[in-house]
Amino acid sequence: MTLTPLKSDTYVELSQYRDQHFRGHRYDQEKLLKLSCTLYVGNLSFYTTEEQIYELFSKSGDVKKIVMGLDKVKKTACGFCFVEYYLRGDAENCMRYINGTRLDDRIIRTDWDAGFKEGRQFGRGRSGGQVRDEYRQDYDAGRGGYGKIVQPL
Repeated sequence: MTLTPLKSDTYVELSQYRDQHFRGHRYDQEKLLKLSCTLYVGNLSFYTTEEQIYELFSKSGDVKKIVMGLDKVKKTACGFCFVEYYLRGDAENCMRYINGTRLDDRIIRTDWDAGFKEGRQFGRGRSGGQVRDEYRQDYDAGRGGYGKIVQPL
């Protein structure tokens, strides 16, 4: 059973986040986001598997592709992924029902993505992972311990 997408829904609206590395004008990016079937998924545990992601995200529709985010140096998971659906309505249902739920004891967040391009699966931080993990000062076992600035050398 596939749920019918609503005409207006706060979960489906575009957020203020924009990919700073998007090549083109902001208007072009917003146009792509409004048609996109691809979602960025953040705040994942480093130990979450592709199978777990598929299991959860397939509840809102047929998943076309999952691309795990990788540390560009170690080539290990670094806490994000891209999920692409076949239909926009399925992606909208995901935004409605899966955004903010728990996976591996972490509250995940989903956001629209203009479409996956090769190379975007790698973390953009100086150490190879995500930028936000470099500045984190608290201990987070699901994301590799302490942030890079407070880890002992």
